[in-house]
Amino acid sequence: MNLRRLLCLALLLAGSWHAAAAPLQLWIYCPSNLLVDKNVDELATLFHRASAAGYTHVLLADSKFARLGDMDERYFRNVARVKALAASNHLEIVPALFPIGYSNDLLSHDPNLVEGLPVTNALFVVHAGVARLESELPVAFRGGDFSDLKRWDWKDDTVVADAGTARVTDPRGRPARIVARLKLLPFHQYHLSVRVKTQDFRGTPEVKVLAPKGDLNFDYLKVKPTQDWQTHHVVFNSLTNTAVNVYFGCWDGTTGSLWWDDAKIEEVGLLNLIRRDGAPLTVKRDDGTPLAEGRDFARVADPLMGNHPWNGEYDVYHEPPTIKTSLPDGTRLRVSYYHAVTVYDGQAMICPSEPRTVELLRDQARRMHAAWGAKGYFMSHDEIRVLNWCYACQRRGLDAGTVLADNVRTCIRILRDVNPGGRIYVWSDMFDPNHNAHDNYYLVRGNLTGSWEGLDPDVIVVPWYFEKRDASLKWFADRGHRQVIAGYYDAAPERVRDWLAAAKQVNGVEGVIYTTWEHKYADLERFAEIVRAVPW
Repeated sequence: MNLRRLLCLALLLAGSWHAAAAPLQLWIYCPSNLLVDKNVDELATLFHRASAAGYTHVLLADSKFARLGDMDERYFRNVARVKALAASNHLEIVPALFPIGYSNDLLSHDPNLVEGLPVTNALFVVHAGVARLESELPVAFRGGDFSDLKRWDWKDDTVVADAGTARVTDPRGRPARIVARLKLLPFHQYHLSVRVKTQDFRGTPEVKVLAPKGDLNFDYLKVKPTQDWQTHHVVFNSLTNTAVNVYFGCWDGTTGSLWWDDAKIEEVGLLNLIRRDGAPLTVKRDDGTPLAEGRDFARVADPLMGNHPWNGEYDVYHEPPTIKTSLPDGTRLRVSYYHAVTVYDGQAMICPSEPRTVELLRDQARRMHAAWGAKGYFMSHDEIRVLNWCYACQRRGLDAGTVLADNVRTCIRILRDVNPGGRIYVWSDMFDPNHNAHDNYYLVRGNLTGSWEGLDPDVIVVPWYFEKRDASLKWFADRGHRQVIAGYYDAAPERVRDWLAAAKQVNGVEGVIYTTWEHKYADLERFAEIVRAVPW
């Protein structure tokens, strides 16, 4: 055998030895409220099962991790108990922190740190000591009561008139929509309401406000399968748009009946008003003369912004505040401000550009390491859907990707300060051009391209986009990152084989997470069996 063949054989044997010497880590994702003793009892059972099945790591999440300063002795006793349970079952706990994206828990410290959308030069007019919004471009649905469906701009055949309402019955998967085209003012705030009734309806009734570049609202109406008439609310910002299409409908309905009635839309002002330096409120006379808060008008605040039913939670709609002033009746004011906006089930994003945000992140890291003393921590940057609109962000003159890159770089630096040499993990989606790191993402201003520049190669990435697994795994492997795959996602456990087949094509995949969002642990052992059966 010549020297070249001996060298090739040695390399092959070295590769085989490396694969055999580094079996895949098996992780389990456990979101829990450790303030509740019963939850710790359940973790004890789960940890025992996981250890017996060969799991090695626990990705542990708790909303209280953002509020450790408010926790009592009982909470920290439970933390100590969880640590002891993990140690006795030979499991390493990796706690999650830095909720950048789903930021409500951090925002409980200061709801005004929420990222906001801008309203510019809304018209307010003074009457009897109060300035209220007056729309310069009144807007209304021509057929708001649905009494004459021909007055709407168009509809699907699955929508029919029914005693002055619009009804959908047994759509069987067909779209069932009725649409109005509306003209709006750019960068103004709008409130839409509609009454909805259902009977044994299987599907998701939605209101969608669509502009040329995409949706302007992302809300669940939370309509029940069977409910009597109930009013539902949508609030959106027109942003740069002067015209939109408003859809009332259902895209996934199967059986049952759905009724729409009394659709109304109005411009609204100061709803969920944000008050911080990076989201200034400015009030001027119509001629441009600036007015001073506290002198020309009383301090303005929305008492329900970000604290109902508790701090860090934001109502979609409530009665907005007004501006109290002694200016003469008929005085016309131009008001510019920033307002909070939520996505789907109340998700709110914290502003990454405020110094106070960085203070909260640093404080969380210190408290978490004092409590857990973990070998590694998991950064929860994930699905960041509102970004780069407030003045604190815009004055930096950066694109969205650069803003995010700076934030994650700051978070990495904080973790290395409090836990030198510790491992750092992060979700993949906001740093993956095959996933969310691109242009036109939800309510993000600018392009998220380049966000990945904030991740150095020592950060371990956790990819979770199954449909683009080949491209995502290759993207991060080519950038030098080790990876731990987030699999399962409450689907068939056998699907992890597809993840592992893709992972074999790249270097640096270290493990797989049993990731359940439904607290569904019935497949825990089967998932582990499948992973161990795949040659690695």
